[in-house]
Amino acid sequence: MAKEAQSVAGFEPKIIAFLCNWCSYGGADLAGVSRLQYPANTRTIRVMCTATISPHHILKAFQKGADGVLVAGCHIGDCHYIKGNYMTLKRVAVLKELLRFTGFQEERLYLDWISSAEGVRFAEVIRNFTQKVKEMGPSHLRTTY
Repeated sequence: MAKEAQSVAGFEPKIIAFLCNWCSYGGADLAGVSRLQYPANTRTIRVMCTATISPHHILKAFQKGADGVLVAGCHIGDCHYIKGNYMTLKRVAVLKELLRFTGFQEERLYLDWISSAEGVRFAEVIRNFTQKVKEMGPSHLRTTY
């Protein structure tokens, strides 16, 4: 298996964020209207619930050159669809195992729970995840830096 690429000077990671419509997307919106500072490396995909994110979508994001994928939804027990975040928790655990098995750094896939009232937390999660991906360097599937 190919090793992950080493850190490149001036490297800015490409991060895809799948955000739950009811909670995490609201947190992102609150961070924006509050003018909180966080890196602009993230491209957001708004989903009704994190449970609707197919493993195919996450793997496709990596295949198309994403350096990191963030999945963020309602806190456990607060899902608008009752058990959506429980299904997501299981699905992401299986995907991390698959990534590890294929020689891909599992840390490039990150799951977190962010409510619509947590704009500060959203900005913090984006900052921390971006920094972590930056330290790992570009994905070995990425063709350009």
